Amino acid sequence: MLGDDAELTAAVRAARDGDETAFRAVYRAVHPRLLGYVRTLVGEPDAEDVASEAWLQIARDLERFTGDADRFRGWAARIARNRALDHIRMRGRRPAIGGDETELTGRAAESDTAGEAMEALATDRALSLISRLPQDQAEAVVLRVVVGLDAKSAAETLGKRPGAVRTAAHRGLKRLAELLGADPEAHPEPAGVLDALPPQRQPRRRTVTSASVTQMRTRTQKDM
Repeated sequence: MLGDDAELTAAVRAARDGDETAFRAVYRAVHPRLLGYVRTLVGEPDAEDVASEAWLQIARDLERFTGDADRFRGWAARIARNRALDHIRMRGRRPAIGGDETELTGRAAESDTAGEAMEALATDRALSLISRLPQDQAEAVVLRVVVGLDAKSAAETLGKRPGAVRTAAHRGLKRLAELLGADPEAHPEPAGVLDALPPQRQPRRRTVTSASVTQMRTRTQKDM
């Protein structure tokens, strides 16, 4: 696992230049968080397949990407979100968007969103409660805390204003804290956010691993 943004930035740039080992390192660093975001959008049963489709597009388009680690996470999240929305449309379902977005543009959160989330997302049970949040709040919380985007990158992913994303995340965290307080099984532990991510399920159908993604990337480069 890559230790910091500088290492991830270097790995992304090397992967963009065709280094397959670097691409596998990028995949291992980003995939667990990206999968957590996709689960928020499409649910557990379909998350692996949708994330696989996202990684195939990431592998195909990486040579045209420019930017650092944070921009890469935002770019990957936008691709994953588009694939998830395509999946939702194909299945004839719509995400349950909670509330009117215009009510979120009044003011930004007063407190440190990421800091609160580090405490609120300390258990697997807390992550399962995210699915009970309104969709806009759930996406904001996961993008800001689990994926690790700043407010600007998260806003670009969602097509909203940074202030709206900060406020949605703040409200989502506040509601999550209320749910945690009402849940007798929730006992926060001093674990990191990534450690709190649910373990990845063994896929039931087609799944793209880092090795298969790099193989797809190699074939794609040869075809271009």
